[in-house]
Amino acid sequence: MNNGEERRLNGEVEEDDEDDEETNGGLAAWERAYADERSWESLQEDESGLLRPIDNQSLHHAQYRRRLRAASTSRIQKGLIRYLYIVIDFSKAASEMDFRPSRMGVVAKHVEAFIREFFYQNPLSQVGLVSIKDGVAHILTDLGGSPESHVKAVMGKLECSGDASLQNALDLVHGYLNQIPTYGHREVLILYSALSTCDPGDIMETIQKCKKSKIRCSVIGLSAEIFICKHLCQETGGLYYIALDEPHLKDLILEHAPPPPAIAEFAIANLIKMGFPQRAAESSVAICSCHKEAKVGDGYTCPRCKARVCELPTECRICGLTLISSPHLARSYHHLFPIVPFDEVSLSLFIDQQNKLPKACFGCQQSLLGPGNKPSLCVACPKCQQLFCLDCDIYIHESLHNCPGCESTRHSKIPTANEGG
Repeated sequence: MNNGEERRLNGEVEEDDEDDEETNGGLAAWERAYADERSWESLQEDESGLLRPIDNQSLHHAQYRRRLRAASTSRIQKGLIRYLYIVIDFSKAASEMDFRPSRMGVVAKHVEAFIREFFYQNPLSQVGLVSIKDGVAHILTDLGGSPESHVKAVMGKLECSGDASLQNALDLVHGYLNQIPTYGHREVLILYSALSTCDPGDIMETIQKCKKSKIRCSVIGLSAEIFICKHLCQETGGLYYIALDEPHLKDLILEHAPPPPAIAEFAIANLIKMGFPQRAAESSVAICSCHKEAKVGDGYTCPRCKARVCELPTECRICGLTLISSPHLARSYHHLFPIVPFDEVSLSLFIDQQNKLPKACFGCQQSLLGPGNKPSLCVACPKCQQLFCLDCDIYIHESLHNCPGCESTRHSKIPTANEGG
């Protein structure tokens, strides 16, 4: 290889290096590594002034227990049949890259997770999606109980342009939610990226209309606090928070998944007619009332008008009957009678009674002793006094909704009672 070829190859390598630097903002490799990982944020100072890694598991459990105590401070009525519109800001402010890869991408990812969690915790509820861009509000999906259709609609509309109009969004959702029956809880969750709102009229009148229609509006901001958003939440009884980073945004969004407390003056007891449809035979052919097309096999038959629907829960398009299945009703039960929070076991008590207390978690049977046989954090059920690790504590309260210790004690007493009889 001659000198000319060597220079030409070196020139190509140098050009590639320059392109890499341009695509990465002109940062060197070691700078990009620190900028991506932000490793200094994973350190904290202990009592002696030394730096040590943050115990993310303990922090997550502490935040979870604070939410659990706040939710169980009093027995309150909750809205189990919810009609929620998620309003997503797709204005040019959503293309900002302070969240990676952008505000829009991060919001879309966490909205997908929220929709699935929402339907898991609220099987009798319905969700609709609204987007804001170019000063106009658009309906992405109507109120419905299918998480897949909502997720598909969000992921297919990831484009940002123009300004945001909070008033147009509120007017749009007010027109739909105002038709909801009185037993349904009307809610709006706004994910707002902009620092202003471009409205065609007086937004204060729109806020009063939402308040009069008993629509609970909550806002999660991705930039700075805005007075009009705070005023909207205060007037309608919603929550207003500003996301500090992506994990904080995820926590704020998921806090809206459990049913909110019902406002006393609006919590009116109602008897609701519901139908439990039968699943259609695999070989049957019928026209689906949802999509107005013929389908084979899949679907359910309304017990009142015999119309075919694709999925549950939903409302019959022909007769208006609410259609659900018995598992949906059973999954809503745990919100009415939640399991009590477990008590934290102090390390001093654990050390004093180490020979008496069990050394393994009652749920997963993993050891409660850490490295060097030192006791780790654990909790105890106030009823059966069984010990559980932190992971089992979260699993029991968020997914299982039954204490294994109490259930095993209750079932062990049944044969004894029968023998005595």
